[in-house]
Amino acid sequence: MNSSHSALRARNLHFSFGDRPALMGLDLDLEWGKVTAIAGPNGAGKSTLIEILAGVRKADRGVVERNDDVALVVQRLSSPDSLPLTVRDVVTMGTWGGARAGKRSATERKAGVSEALARVQLTELASSPFNALSGGQRQRALLAQGIARRARIFLLDEPAAGLDAESRQRTRAMLAAEAARGAAVACVSHDDEAIDAADVVVRLEGGRRVS
Repeated sequence: MNSSHSALRARNLHFSFGDRPALMGLDLDLEWGKVTAIAGPNGAGKSTLIEILAGVRKADRGVVERNDDVALVVQRLSSPDSLPLTVRDVVTMGTWGGARAGKRSATERKAGVSEALARVQLTELASSPFNALSGGQRQRALLAQGIARRARIFLLDEPAAGLDAESRQRTRAMLAAEAARGAAVACVSHDDEAIDAADVVVRLEGGRRVS
């Protein structure tokens, strides 16, 4: 990987839900060491874009080039809350995938989980049930899952949704800290403070990039 290149490069992305276009000819570059906010009204194509960038949805047309592992930080786990998962269990899931996963010993993976918990200030809650956490704490645990994966591209869809002001501020600070370590961070957001604090703002309207 050449750090002088974009972390992620998307060109001419098109996607439709049936007859309804969601993205139309969209170009985007995510840069190392920067937080990019993806803003726009509901239905503008923001979440669809994040899913395509992460590789969980395939564009109808266009290309996405990723220059490192990607962590898609979701708002909720796909597993039900009834599963008895601890915070450490959830973060450990991040070590199961990614290009570097098979290159680490069990000891290295365990150390990586501990480091990730420390970076999001959840070490003291590592043994707590994940389903007992507040919304802000859950978001931090899911971010730690991406850190444990050793991803350097973080993609988030509305990370501040439903959080109180203190939790939103903490989330913004942690994303900025990951960017300061050299990661590329992109998040869909309606949070004006997060948008104002971002290094780059990409605005979508009707599936097109307008700024």
